Amino acid sequence: MQLLNEQFNFIYSGYNETQLKNNRLLQMRKREVLARIPEFAELDQIIAELSVNMTKAAFDGTTVDTERLKKEIQAITRKKESLLIGNGYTADYLHPIYSCEDCHDTGYIGNEKCHCFKKKIVEYLYQQSNLQEILQTENFSHFSVEYYPDDYVEETTGLTPRDNIRRIRDSALFFSKHFDESQENLLLYGNTGVGKTFLTHCIAKEALDRSHTVVYLTSPGLFDILEKNKFDRELSSVEKSAVATYILNCDLLIIDDLGTELNNSFTSSQLYQVIDSRLVHQKSTIISTNLSFDDLREQYSERIFSRITSSYSLLKLTGDDIRLKKAIAARRP
Repeated sequence: MQLLNEQFNFIYSGYNETQLKNNRLLQMRKREVLARIPEFAELDQIIAELSVNMTKAAFDGTTVDTERLKKEIQAITRKKESLLIGNGYTADYLHPIYSCEDCHDTGYIGNEKCHCFKKKIVEYLYQQSNLQEILQTENFSHFSVEYYPDDYVEETTGLTPRDNIRRIRDSALFFSKHFDESQENLLLYGNTGVGKTFLTHCIAKEALDRSHTVVYLTSPGLFDILEKNKFDRELSSVEKSAVATYILNCDLLIIDDLGTELNNSFTSSQLYQVIDSRLVHQKSTIISTNLSFDDLREQYSERIFSRITSSYSLLKLTGDDIRLKKAIAARRP
């Protein structure tokens, strides 16, 4: 998904601020140097006059020894640098100041976005995703199968919880690696505390690091936004459109803990619209839930259950409550 105009303008406005800040700093340096080295102003004036003569000759078509003028300018420039060094400055103290030397704080190198602009986009997307801090620890680098038992086989999967989570981790890595190539959706289901949310965070980080737009919302949070968007008369049509775009058109939408919201006809209809719209527009969605298949069907209707089971990869996580294990371990002396 490309950035919305207002998102792009917000990021790019930072370059204008950087240019103004660096220009103010350069002007302060020039005033400082002129105050300490009065001769500098005279040398600047001579270079300006020589440059004007060269430009005027080029426009008038008159003959002028440009090489001689260039050499004079170079000699004066060297003298200025010597004066700077002699007064305790660096030779480039009055050169233009750039935070990024590659794009000179324009954000672009030719027609391509500079690496600094791409970095700003990723940072912005992290902030917008509501996941910036948590993803520092909850990512594939910190993913461990050791929390999953391997001393029994789960009847529904035919695997030990540890072998099962290895299979699911590999599926999640494949999903992340091939995110650009194909639209896929995941349903992560299982008991409380078996790592569903952690796994969605792992995938979200991979997508964000590749500059994809990711929206992470708990199920109650999602429906609160949708309800306000539909019924709040104080919201303008522009604001409502932005909210719809934010949810329906992001590259990856993560709905965490489906089933924890207050369920009613409104939430069911809105859930169907979100799922259906994103399927039609080939936008990836990840849903995590503690609900069983029977609960999903009963709570949200047959058509929602059908859309999910026919269009999502179904990944059941098994094992013990990891959060409980960590809490018990933390209390041990």
